[in-house]
Amino acid sequence: MSRDMETPTIITSSNPIAAEQSANAQVADAMLFGSPKDRLDFYRKEIQYETAILSNRTNAYLSAQSFLVIAFASSMANLNPEWGKMFTLVVPPFLTLLGLISSMHAWPGIRAAYEIIDHWHFKQAQLLSSQPAMGLAYDDSPLFSEHESSEKGYRKSLMFSMRTPWLFTAFWFLLGAFSIYVQLVDSVF
Repeated sequence: MSRDMETPTIITSSNPIAAEQSANAQVADAMLFGSPKDRLDFYRKEIQYETAILSNRTNAYLSAQSFLVIAFASSMANLNPEWGKMFTLVVPPFLTLLGLISSMHAWPGIRAAYEIIDHWHFKQAQLLSSQPAMGLAYDDSPLFSEHESSEKGYRKSLMFSMRTPWLFTAFWFLLGAFSIYVQLVDSVF
């Protein structure tokens, strides 16, 4: 019952198989893109696509929040003598809770789109820095500028989308506290 035991091998970068696989990956990348310009075009299309996704998510979130704010204001303005007091005591806090929950659910999608855009900008910057000829062509072209490709430039443009869920979270906390405060002060007097 003696079996030949095979010794496990650890694959490292000095391993010829791993080196060959790495070379094959580089050849596959070259075949996929063809040239640095093709790669730059691909990165820019991905950035544009992800930016559109982020914009759509932000627009949908802002639309939902605007309807909630309108519903909140309408519910606080209820003057019905029979059930208005109970209505303004119950409905605005629920709308506040709904606004907070929607903000918490919007944040991961907005954050994910931001991280993907950040990734593609990083890849673009690496390409431009690793391909000197590409970087020169990029900088000399009037369609592109250093500000456009800099980390600071695109991050500033995405800050509105990144901050909006946090601003609405604070806004809903204030509105919720206000609605409860108004009910408590009104019931005391």
